[in-house]
Amino acid sequence: MTATDPLTPAPPPAPAVAPPVPTRVRLTPNLFGTSFGLAGLAATWTAAAAATGLPTWPATTSWVAAALVHVVVAVAYLTDALRHRRLASDVADPTLGPFTALGFVPVVLLGAWLFGYQRGAGQVVVVVGVAGTVLLGAHLTGGWITSPGPLQRWHPGYFLPSVAGGLVAAQSLAKVGWHDAGLVAFGYGAVSWLVLGSILLVRLMTQPTLPAPLLPTMAIEVAPAVVASNAWFTLNGGRSDTVVVLLAGYAVFMALVQVRLVPLYLRSTFGPGFWSFSFSYAALATTAVTWLHLTAPAGWTAWVVAVLTVLTLGYAALVARTVLALARGTYFARVAAG
Repeated sequence: MTATDPLTPAPPPAPAVAPPVPTRVRLTPNLFGTSFGLAGLAATWTAAAAATGLPTWPATTSWVAAALVHVVVAVAYLTDALRHRRLASDVADPTLGPFTALGFVPVVLLGAWLFGYQRGAGQVVVVVGVAGTVLLGAHLTGGWITSPGPLQRWHPGYFLPSVAGGLVAAQSLAKVGWHDAGLVAFGYGAVSWLVLGSILLVRLMTQPTLPAPLLPTMAIEVAPAVVASNAWFTLNGGRSDTVVVLLAGYAVFMALVQVRLVPLYLRSTFGPGFWSFSFSYAALATTAVTWLHLTAPAGWTAWVVAVLTVLTLGYAALVARTVLALARGTYFARVAAG
């Protein structure tokens, strides 16, 4: 029997190669972490310049960059989200939802900076940012209560709407002359930290490790204590008191915890989530600069310069890695086109 015999079964056809599925870029709200991080760098340089007399141009440059990046990201994200009718679903999303608060929190910081040049405009921007932060934070918190889900879905980004939002608002409100409103915001942020911090530590300590893209959000764990410290220094006139000393103890502890987390960070795939390191560590650096100024140990100005150098080099590496990922087309999330 030969291969041409009609009774010989024909060989199975070669499997068809499925054509590649077309995809498109999806812009996600964690992209706002870029402007938030740049505002953090600007705040550190501002504090250092005020404490030591260092040049102010790095701070000004960073503030302008933060403002420009925030506008670009806001326009791009809103255009993409509205075009594909998913703005409401992004807010409700258990993973992405908390990051939508960063559409407002950097505005609060930028308003306080603008206040130094134009008082009225700065106050208006702060009010808009605080109002958006509080209203969105309340909406998100209500959603977590009315639509509860498994603890495993939680991640440190849940600090952003009310903890970061409240504590940043406290500092900015005090800077633009509204001290009592700043105290109200401090209470809002601090109590939210006590509540959410407990939930998040239970999640991190008892549930499976976060998915790789969310591992960098653990850097946010260091932020509440140092952001609260920076806010309280502004509220109390830059003095050392019992509150900031207590906060310093927890801040040092959480900074040491970050060292233990480095192996987990190294397993993460680079993406917008890596900007979680930026504001958190910038806030830590700002607190360090303030404490060095207050305690004035021998050679403290050199220590301030060292802190700024390490922080700025870290930002330079982060920006370079972001540009490289953008050039390679691996930075943004991609979904099936349609």
